[in-house]
Amino acid sequence: MTTIDFAELHDELRAVAADVLARDASWETLVAAGWVGLEVPEKLGGSGASFAEVAVICQELGRAAASTSYLGGAVLAVGVLNTVADSAVRDPLLAGIADGTIRAAAVLGEFTVSADGRLTGHAGFVPDAAEADRLLVPATDATGADVVVVAGGLSVTAQPLLDETRSVATVTADGIEADGVLRANGIAALHNRAAVAVACDSLGLAEAMLAATVDYAKTRTQFGRPIGSFQAVKHACADMLVTVSVARTLVRQATAAVVDNAPDVDAAVAMAKSYSCAAAVDVVGKALQLHGGIGYTWESGIHVYLKRATFNRSLFGSPAAHRRRLAQRY
Repeated sequence: MTTIDFAELHDELRAVAADVLARDASWETLVAAGWVGLEVPEKLGGSGASFAEVAVICQELGRAAASTSYLGGAVLAVGVLNTVADSAVRDPLLAGIADGTIRAAAVLGEFTVSADGRLTGHAGFVPDAAEADRLLVPATDATGADVVVVAGGLSVTAQPLLDETRSVATVTADGIEADGVLRANGIAALHNRAAVAVACDSLGLAEAMLAATVDYAKTRTQFGRPIGSFQAVKHACADMLVTVSVARTLVRQATAAVVDNAPDVDAAVAMAKSYSCAAAVDVVGKALQLHGGIGYTWESGIHVYLKRATFNRSLFGSPAAHRRRLAQRY
């Protein structure tokens, strides 16, 4: 399949996702649409697709500011399990996630497994952990090898957020016995995957606010003319467009780098996450201003986008943290 074919496929997926999410964003709908199992192998009931298709869904979820468990329960959970070889433990988990019978979450933090199989560590701001019935914990064993631990008995404490579209929790393991320890390959890449997923979400937020602001500027009149005809409003919208365009390019490059495991993937991810998430806060803030007084009301809904964009900015690495990663290259 050519690049053009993939572009057409992604455009179709984006259009379908936008239509579905405008009506319903429940977990059952995401499962029925096949989005939860996009990266699950076909033999296990999934689509056998790649992270590129998942990124499209993440962007549309951001555009709709949808409240779902997709980030933790699908993007990260399936990503963790795909670092593990086929086994009698892994395969039923992937199949269960794809068909919606298992709610899982990935716990990305600092965890270790002792020689006698006991898990110790802590992670904060773990997406969708409180709703999960299976927690998947990437860790390091006593030999220094990467493993994925399937464990019960972890301490999960929900964390309150200003952003009500997200659910996060702290997860702690204090020497509990692991239910299963699976050898893994590619654990380090999971943080890049998480960062790009959030960058895609922020890009969707920014695109939605740009479109809403332009539409509002066309219809809202002042002094007998649409406010979009005023030079100050035109310049502000143009600035938003440039910002969104740059973010879109960086996110596209980072997504491709993650899919291909490119040599420069760390730099591509750092640029996309640092720029796109900061840009979303800026774009949503300008949308709030350009909507005038109505923008500050609950009815406008812009506050939902602003809170989500603000949380995305710090989730899986702040812009400052990712820029430090870039600076270390030089």
